[in-house]
Amino acid sequence: MKTAAQHGSKAITDTRLTHETHRLAIGLLVAAASNPSTPPEALTQLRDFLEVNLRHHHEVEDAWLWPQIVAAAPDTEHALHQLSEEHERLDAALDRLAAAALAGVAEAGDTGVRAGHGGRQVRHSRNNEARAALSAAAAELRDCVRDHLAHEEPVLFPALRDHITPAQWDEFAAQVIATTPPVAGHLMIGFLDEVGTPAEVESMLVDLPHEAKALLPAMRRQAVADLRVLRGTSS
Repeated sequence: MKTAAQHGSKAITDTRLTHETHRLAIGLLVAAASNPSTPPEALTQLRDFLEVNLRHHHEVEDAWLWPQIVAAAPDTEHALHQLSEEHERLDAALDRLAAAALAGVAEAGDTGVRAGHGGRQVRHSRNNEARAALSAAAAELRDCVRDHLAHEEPVLFPALRDHITPAQWDEFAAQVIATTPPVAGHLMIGFLDEVGTPAEVESMLVDLPHEAKALLPAMRRQAVADLRVLRGTSS
């Protein structure tokens, strides 16, 4: 049976891996959006993955995790409230990411738009503008998340260790799994495999439903392929 200290370490490890996936994914989106050869559908998938997962992550913290920490340690309330205010600023950055002109990128491959040399120039210009807008929005989000995690982790990691019981963490992890939006979930598996050890990732995914676990090999293969495309190393 795991001791509370050991389980606290698991809570910290799970949270650290989640944060590292966010850092890695945002950095990749900034770089991929700046690369003219990145396929628009790959950019869209990564953008959508980031948007829904970052929103979900801080929403479950605000709704479920923070109240449990405050109930056990009331002196943490002010610091956690400040982190929730930063979540609101993250939402604004996510809104700008969602509004980035991806339609312009998609049009770049539409040969039915203004055929001829002039049409190609228009598509090329729209493509460049769309990628620049997406890259700028992603860079803003990257900086926002970087600063937020620099504030959050020194507060959250000790709180997880000292104030969240094994049962509470198990319940929280189950709620997170049950409510995570099903958007490009294979990318999460791919990023986790890059930031964690096999044992850490296996421990984090231990409570996945059986049917989801059966899909892990295929999800890993798809993630490897998609990440190669995003990094321009698929050839």
